Amino acid sequence: MGVSVLSKSMPVQENQPWVSGTPADIISTVEFNHTGELLATGDKGGRVVIFQREPESKNAPHSQGEYDVYSTFQSHEPEFDYLKSLEIEEKINKIKWLPQQNAAHSLLSTNDKTIKLWKITERDKRPEGYNLKDEEGKLKDLSTVTSLQVPVLKPMDLMVEVSPRRIFANGHTYHINSISVNSDCETYMSADDLRINLWHLAITDRSFNIVDIKPANMEDLTEVITASEFHPHHCNLFVYSSSKGSLRLCDMRAAALCDKHSKLFEEPEDPSNRSFFSEIISSVSDVKFSHSGRYMLTRDYLTVKVWDLNMEARPIETYQVHDYLRSKLCSLYESDCIFDKFECAWNGSDSVIMTGAYNNFFRMFDRNTKRDVTLEASRESSKPRAVLKPRRVCLGGKRRRDDISVDSLDFTKKILHTAWHPAENIIAIAATNNLYIFQDKVNADAH
Repeated sequence: MGVSVLSKSMPVQENQPWVSGTPADIISTVEFNHTGELLATGDKGGRVVIFQREPESKNAPHSQGEYDVYSTFQSHEPEFDYLKSLEIEEKINKIKWLPQQNAAHSLLSTNDKTIKLWKITERDKRPEGYNLKDEEGKLKDLSTVTSLQVPVLKPMDLMVEVSPRRIFANGHTYHINSISVNSDCETYMSADDLRINLWHLAITDRSFNIVDIKPANMEDLTEVITASEFHPHHCNLFVYSSSKGSLRLCDMRAAALCDKHSKLFEEPEDPSNRSFFSEIISSVSDVKFSHSGRYMLTRDYLTVKVWDLNMEARPIETYQVHDYLRSKLCSLYESDCIFDKFECAWNGSDSVIMTGAYNNFFRMFDRNTKRDVTLEASRESSKPRAVLKPRRVCLGGKRRRDDISVDSLDFTKKILHTAWHPAENIIAIAATNNLYIFQDKVNADAH
């Protein structure tokens, strides 16, 4: 995929019900399902909005279907922990789809403390002609029933029903930062700052602790867990990242408690670049296995890195996301922006990677050609089918007409959450409380 040829497929319009100006509407996670036909977003208000890709039009049989709202439901409500006198906010931290087993879809959603399993089903028929009930569902007087009839199913308007199937609570003392479904389709794991738990999807009252880095004395704490993920093909392998910039690959066959890692991936620090901010900006905010399972993608504050599972010493590729911010770290620290947690994503063939930045910019890096591009998700360019123009940030000196100065960047507009369709060049970008969906112009025109 040429990384500079994305065109807009569906900008979110201002008058749509899930977009408004309140903090509760800020999107906090974005996730495609395994086929890419469904896209789920979670927000700070505890809501989950599911979009479904429209089928191809009969008039234009090869046209790309756009994503429309399929279902919206309240996943989590604000709670209060009376033992610790703490409010538990309803914000959805992560959503993970389960592989589809039947006509229904299932997903896991989590806030800071509680994970929920939801089932999404469709109903387009209703039974009519009960013998013992009337049309309103009330029981008939049995003395009035003089004949028996066979109930029939009559067509009705499509109804999407979302129901909670399981609630996995009381498994974490600290805030949950990630969940990951295992390739065995029976178990999943959840991670907080200090522990990782393994759950069975059918059992809610107990989980197994598989990583515990909590020291006996909390004053000895030097790092926390920032993200974790199961290997896409080997159900015994998982990785977790830390605030010190390291990755630990663990094998559940080796021991029940995986405190001793199988492999440690860590890049030696260059002493010449050492500064007050070194440890903060080296903290890994996201880790993703490639679809092939051979590589891992990590994001820290300034870079994205690709690691080979067979080489622990250093990443095989390092891409600068916004190196022009290196001189701004002091002001970013004072504004707390330096603690922003950006996510990263692979395309379906593992050849292009994507991550977010400030000023509603997002970056794409082609691993084969080594080309990269900066694009912007904004309302100004949100006309359907509009081609996105590459943007460039300059530090000073001569500027081209469309260049933007690093001093003009808006640090309140940040793209933290992104997702890539598992098979096609379609991406979803969460820009505060707006969702943008882009598709590859080359593919769209080819049809």
